[in-house]
Amino acid sequence: MASDVPALEVVGLTRRFGARVAVDALSIRVNPGDVYGFLGPNGAGKTTAIRCMIGLIRKDAGTVSIFGESDPVAARRHIGAMVETPAFHPWMSARDNLRRALDFHGRGDAADINWAIDRVGLKGREDEKVQTYSLGMRQRLGIARALVARPKLMILDEPTNGLDPRGMKEIRDLLDNLARTEGLTILISSHLLAEIQLLCTRVGIIDKGRMIAEGDVAELLAGKGRVEEVDVGAADVAALRAALDAEPGATVVGEGEDGRLRVALEAVGPADLNRRLVQAGVEIDAFVPVRKSLEDLFLDLTSREIT
Repeated sequence: MASDVPALEVVGLTRRFGARVAVDALSIRVNPGDVYGFLGPNGAGKTTAIRCMIGLIRKDAGTVSIFGESDPVAARRHIGAMVETPAFHPWMSARDNLRRALDFHGRGDAADINWAIDRVGLKGREDEKVQTYSLGMRQRLGIARALVARPKLMILDEPTNGLDPRGMKEIRDLLDNLARTEGLTILISSHLLAEIQLLCTRVGIIDKGRMIAEGDVAELLAGKGRVEEVDVGAADVAALRAALDAEPGATVVGEGEDGRLRVALEAVGPADLNRRLVQAGVEIDAFVPVRKSLEDLFLDLTSREIT
């Protein structure tokens, strides 16, 4: 395949449940090698969209292609997926569950099973029955099942569910390593935005079934139209607030770090504001740009809280 063929291209994807439109003309492009964060509030349509992408449920309109393949059967050979909480045959071992997965894919062998088990950190526990596994271990096994047939695109829905902070970091490091060393393309749906910001190269944010922002993480965080904020501190906070209230280009929006005032710069640059405050007789002792996070962007753009 040519390098300019998308790993995943979704155009106009729509899915209805009766009168409710769960996914509304959604378009996504994931490039080969991307680690793509698929974000949205609870109920925004993420899981429904993923189910349509991998052929678990029908779509009402739109197209989905995986590495140029639009036929669902042909496309499926490129995909490994874990959607919502993974289910297994609990009376079987992890190894036997993965062997069943390979039977479904029609390819792979014991070496692939051992490789997947080792990569997700279940080595030494692979012959135990899954019914004895903790929730976190089942999540790891779910990722192993998505990996075992050596896909080109892995789609994961909440892959760190049930993991403690150490486990989340281990999974993040695992996915980062798979993307860098093996060229695996990964789409991750998650509500853990700090994890997504550390791991993903690109993100798409949906709300009410529609794409509302998509692009490189750094570019979105520095995007046009985003209001810059600074934390401003002074020994005389009352004088600082009075000077800011008289400044038409800046608005106090809350409290920043160490008792400073958080100021939104709407029609003035940081250097100009600092100069004007000094000219107004305010002795500034701190003037710190606020780094916007992916969570800030998410909350700015979406209509509901993260859940």
